[in-house]
Amino acid sequence: MNELTVRVIGGPTAVLDYAGSRVVLDPTFDDPQTYHYGTVTATKLVGPSASPEDLGQVDLVLVSHEHHLDNLDSSGREFARRAPRVLTTAAGAPKLGPGAVGLRPFAHADVGDLRVTAVPALHGTPEIGVVNGPVIGFVVEASGWPTVYVSGDNASVDVVAVIAERFPAIEIAILNLGAAHIAARGEGFLTLTAELAARAAALLGVRAVVPVHQHGWAHYTQNADDVVRAFEAAGLSHLLVDLRPGDSTTI
Repeated sequence: MNELTVRVIGGPTAVLDYAGSRVVLDPTFDDPQTYHYGTVTATKLVGPSASPEDLGQVDLVLVSHEHHLDNLDSSGREFARRAPRVLTTAAGAPKLGPGAVGLRPFAHADVGDLRVTAVPALHGTPEIGVVNGPVIGFVVEASGWPTVYVSGDNASVDVVAVIAERFPAIEIAILNLGAAHIAARGEGFLTLTAELAARAAALLGVRAVVPVHQHGWAHYTQNADDVVRAFEAAGLSHLLVDLRPGDSTTI
């Protein structure tokens, strides 16, 4: 079995070297600043640990949703529009240029040796999720490589259970955590908490969990240290791959 290399850039952004392709997740490359859209204010506290130019040749960009700036900021949008292929939501693809393909949950696309299947994500409670708009995660597969689940901004363990049943061979989960909370969206969390992430790991039966989406934005209410404690409490520390922005590892 071949090994996946993961490099964490900051926020939700990570780079995967997998089956001969370099894949970027939810690109965010802006400097720290405050954004205003509608009734929502989002503040980016820390810039990325690498620039787009540092990443070299990129073959594929996966955008869980293009309508929230903490998952696709201004520089990230430019980066995605220059990429040879982008997979995102059906609603978001027309906004990301001719290389973008929209996928509905459980539809797939083949890119090089990769098969990428869109999977459901619920961006908050059921009530909040409707307001937050369409979001997807991804399952990435290639012959002779570990199957990888990329959650996107999903806050529901019930959704994870559906994905685990549909894809029992998932070995590695890249989970958007941070227990994101924005007052204008109500009291619920918009992404998984550290404690729910441990439950999701157990449901998936994976051998490794890589948390992202837990550094650099003011609306993330939990951080990497919270995740470490939650996995310790659940007896799952052996599954946690604790990468901070700028770190990389091979799994």
